[in-house]
Order: sequence, then C-alpha cells, then structure tokens
Amino acid sequence: MTTSVSEPFRVVFVCTGNICRSPMADIVFRWFADGAGLSEHIASTSAGTGDWHVGERADQRTLDALERRGYDGTRHRARQFTHHDFSRNDLIVALDRSHERILRGWARSHGDIDKIALLMSFESGAHTLDVPDPYYAGPAMFDEVLGMIEGASRSLFRQLEPALRAAI
Repeated sequence: MTTSVSEPFRVVFVCTGNICRSPMADIVFRWFADGAGLSEHIASTSAGTGDWHVGERADQRTLDALERRGYDGTRHRARQFTHHDFSRNDLIVALDRSHERILRGWARSHGDIDKIALLMSFESGAHTLDVPDPYYAGPAMFDEVLGMIEGASRSLFRQLEPALRAAI
C-alpha cells in the first residue's frame, strides 16, 4: 500500500456509464470509511468506461435505492475513466469482468494492471464476480444490486482498514 499520513489511499470504482453501479459503490464505501473515522485517510470516487453520461446525475433509480437505505447520492456527477486515474489511484475496482477487461486493455504498465480488482472478488462466498447492470431493470433490481455492493464494499473496507490504521 502506497499511502502516508498526508496522502490518503485512493480507490476508484468503475462501471459502464457511471450512473448506476459505480456511484453506489463509491457512496457505500465512503459511508464505511466515514463510519470508521478514516475519511481523512482514504478517498474514493467513481467513473465509467464510456462517456455517454458525463456530467449527469446518477440514474434516478440509483438515487432512490440509495435513499431507501439511508445513503445520499445527490452530489454524484458522472465522469469517464481516464489514463490519469491509473496514476491517481491506488486501487481500481471494476464492477464486472467486462469493465476489468477494458481497464486491463487501457493499462500502460504491469503496475497499472496490478491495481485492478473486481469488487465481488472481495466478497467471500460470492456466487458471481459480476455485479449485474440494473439499468434495463426495475427498482427491485437496483435494490438487489445495492445489496451486493454493500456486502462486497464492507469486505473490501475490512481488508483495507488494518493497513490504513497502521499508517496513521
């Protein structure tokens, strides 16, 4: 881990358009960091592999699902992942294997590739490595996806927390 007291550990969550899954993951992950009192030592954001929704708010169904569980997603604005994200972040978390393949294709070095992980790989006992895209589904699917993201984000945070506390 390349972090110090002055520099937070940086995580970016990546999905397709940055309006459904990755904003959920970013918001949930930050909730864990804030709740543990580590918000100064870890930073997170989200991005999409595509540019279709740059500047837009999260999908309303995403915002509704987050609100039903007590999260606030209203500040989110979509952006596209760039090559600069490789150097700016310590961990790049893909929401499904198609995003992982795209990110690996964009990587410019083995160091970039080593930063890429699938969110569901942090969840022991997960039945899939892919968080399904709820975009073409109804509100129930957004709630189901958020549940998957909460579990995996909790597991990811629990793996990072000891190293973050040791760096303080």
